[in-house]
Amino acid sequence: MEQEYALDQFLNITMTADKSEAYLEFSKHDEGFHCSFQELENYLEKQNIRYGIKRQTLQQLADRPEKFFLAKTLIAEGTAPISGKDGYIKMVEIMNRSDEHRPLETQDGKVDYKELIRLSNVRKGQLIAERFDPEPGVPGTGVTGEEIPFRAGREARFKVGKNVVVHPEGSALYAAIDGMVTTTDKDKINVFPVYEVNGDVDYSIGNIDFVGTVVIRGNVLTGFRVKADGDIRVVGGVEGAELDAAGSIEITGGIIGYHKGLVKAGHNVKCSFIQDGNVAAGANIVVSQSIMHSNLRAGKQVLCSGAKGLIVGGNIQAGEKVAARTIGNTMSTATSIEVGVLPELRNELTELRNLLKEQAVSLDKTTKALNILDQLASAGQLTPDKTAMRIKLKATKASTEREQGENRARILEIERMLEDTDTARVEVRSIIYSGSKIVIGRYTKYIKDSVQRMVFHHQDGDITMSALV
Repeated sequence: MEQEYALDQFLNITMTADKSEAYLEFSKHDEGFHCSFQELENYLEKQNIRYGIKRQTLQQLADRPEKFFLAKTLIAEGTAPISGKDGYIKMVEIMNRSDEHRPLETQDGKVDYKELIRLSNVRKGQLIAERFDPEPGVPGTGVTGEEIPFRAGREARFKVGKNVVVHPEGSALYAAIDGMVTTTDKDKINVFPVYEVNGDVDYSIGNIDFVGTVVIRGNVLTGFRVKADGDIRVVGGVEGAELDAAGSIEITGGIIGYHKGLVKAGHNVKCSFIQDGNVAAGANIVVSQSIMHSNLRAGKQVLCSGAKGLIVGGNIQAGEKVAARTIGNTMSTATSIEVGVLPELRNELTELRNLLKEQAVSLDKTTKALNILDQLASAGQLTPDKTAMRIKLKATKASTEREQGENRARILEIERMLEDTDTARVEVRSIIYSGSKIVIGRYTKYIKDSVQRMVFHHQDGDITMSALV
């Protein structure tokens, strides 16, 4: 006991917060200090260290304690828990959803869109997707012998859109009507009927505003408008027209916008080329040949990496990545590439913060009014009309609080997106010419000399270049 008491005067044990590691360090340095292996073991037992003890380290400490005077030594190490696997949603094979396919690209840069035009038709009652439960994890063991809990796998949930039905047990998703399966903004799964135009969208057809998916087997001419709650497929080209789809837009030919109109999709936009166009996509913009003098905005990626893969002129914005074979030209045409931050996110963040302030004021007024009515109710002085008002105010308060929670969650999501520029990148697979500008988050880099096969990314408060592997 006397020696153990002496060890308490010389040694100190610390543990990590989850008790997965224990460290030993000397609180006093005495050249005459000595102890045995058994004494050290007894000391650890007294300190409640019982699992994962590094006995070889203990022996070394007993033999040569002076080597450990200035070090913080790992003396015991537990077993880390294994996190549970998240549940997931699996789309059934029969769908052949077009947004899962990549267009077949030939050596000359042309694209075969036949597979993309095939529609994912389903019948009423047909299985669309299945939900799989999370798998349990394995607990760990701390240095005290206590169990370290594992992180449970997250439940997957169907993102239910229009015309679909969830199984009562939540295990499967079915079509509620005959139609086409479409994934729209925020990955909602829908079944939409299809409207088909066998020719051009011109004066003989007029503008189109449809609740489902629109297939146009021709061109969309300047000045016309096509709006769809599902996808838009154009087996031809698009001029200075307005295309607006909640889902994806796929154009076999290209877009010649004449700096008019807008092609806008909640999910993806795919085409062969864009010239003098305005294009916006909630997820990706995929172009097989060239993007010239155009303004593009994509929530995730702008990809122009086919056989030609040229971006020259205009302004390209993407939340995550821009990839092209060539950016700019030998004439040093001003070409701006921005990744990491989209203006829409900043605008949405400002609007949400203002909305939260308005909701706080409204909630305060509602709460005060409810307090007065509650006092009247306690005193038995609540008239029928005030009783009705009280019920209405309670519903309003609950609705406002729910909306506040949703808005706060969205604000946190946007703030994380704005702060996270580490994954944002610009890939140049052939050459980027002088006159081009790279913007990542809050940082800007002007290209003064042409460089080949480079990746631009944010690092340590600056934009850096590294060779494309």
